[in-house]
Amino acid sequence: MRDVAVIGAGMTRFGKYLDRSMKDLTREAVDGALGCAGMDKSKLEVAIVGNAAAGLITGQECIRGQVVLREMGIGGIPIINTENACASSSTAFHMAWLYVASGMYDVALAVGVEKLYHEDKRKSYAAIGAAVDVEWAKEMQASMQASKDNGGRGEQPAAGEGAGEKRSMFMDFYAAFARQHMQRYGTTKEQFGRIAVKNHYHGSLNPHAQYREEYTLEDILNSPLVAEPLTRLMCSPIGDGAAAAILCSAEKAKQFTTKPVNILASTVGSGSDRGADEPGITERVVQQAYKLAGVGPEDLSVIELHDASAPAELVLYEELGLCGPGEGGKLIDARATYFDGSIPVNTSGGLISKGHPIGATGVAQIYEIFTQLRGEAGERQVAKPRIGLTENGGGMVKGETAALSVHIFSV
Repeated sequence: MRDVAVIGAGMTRFGKYLDRSMKDLTREAVDGALGCAGMDKSKLEVAIVGNAAAGLITGQECIRGQVVLREMGIGGIPIINTENACASSSTAFHMAWLYVASGMYDVALAVGVEKLYHEDKRKSYAAIGAAVDVEWAKEMQASMQASKDNGGRGEQPAAGEGAGEKRSMFMDFYAAFARQHMQRYGTTKEQFGRIAVKNHYHGSLNPHAQYREEYTLEDILNSPLVAEPLTRLMCSPIGDGAAAAILCSAEKAKQFTTKPVNILASTVGSGSDRGADEPGITERVVQQAYKLAGVGPEDLSVIELHDASAPAELVLYEELGLCGPGEGGKLIDARATYFDGSIPVNTSGGLISKGHPIGATGVAQIYEIFTQLRGEAGERQVAKPRIGLTENGGGMVKGETAALSVHIFSV
């Protein structure tokens, strides 16, 4: 396998764009990546486009990548579509890496794009809620209704009243897992809240973030309750956007830039049936990535991880090996994960503040790491970063993330 580098990246500001199409968003992100790389689109040899929800939101199915790229004059080359829930575009990036690493192509484009916002929010929540085993979801709903009819109130990691209509059903899953972590380790709601404070602060420094307001811990804890212990400001919003990256062989990269960002590892995995004492998907995939890259968590300079909710970030501290089980709260209490801390996490503002147009999120995380490692992140710049990691998960089957991707980069 050949060494591969990222030579250009671009993204839109994430937001709510009822008046913009997927074609328009894609054009902005791809033009940004091409401009960053100093490359004409005619040099692209293959393109992989990640998208999760267009079929349910816009009605565009089957040929989403061909549609959005043809509009800007990119055609003729192989265009591959990837759909892998929130990990759709990190999966696209993985395939682009494989194409170049294998020697099949020298230059590849990876794109993530999503139009998730809709005037009828129930349509958006239904699209997000489709990223589960729908047969299981129907069974759970029937079971919960039967329990309600019989006066039962048992704790279950399943969507409660209002899920899928007033909020994403995934917030109920995150809330249940958060309560379990609190009960097992003594983690507090305030610790979850401090993660949200951090990410909103980082987002205030990021011109691409959907929300750029700063909040105090009191603001976070007093915002409207979504599902105990989650408040609205602890949860990622619905949004639209696109991100793009250009990959090429390390040898060819020298023709385009003096600041390539090297890809040390690119891994994708899925959830599986396992014993209680066996590692889950995050631990398995990140350990594969560490082994491929020849690094460990102690070597990381900056991390972008999948904080669809504040508790998710705290748990991922532990699953990525940044600290021991049950010690995630100590990291945020010590402000270690701020951009000027010992192990910066979600310097972009994360999904909570930067936003989460699900099909665009994976490559947007890579855009942030690319920007940080090149020393171009402005006010939120990490001091002299060398190695960066992205972790991006999507969907849920049997209570575990369905698809997950980890990438490790260096300069």
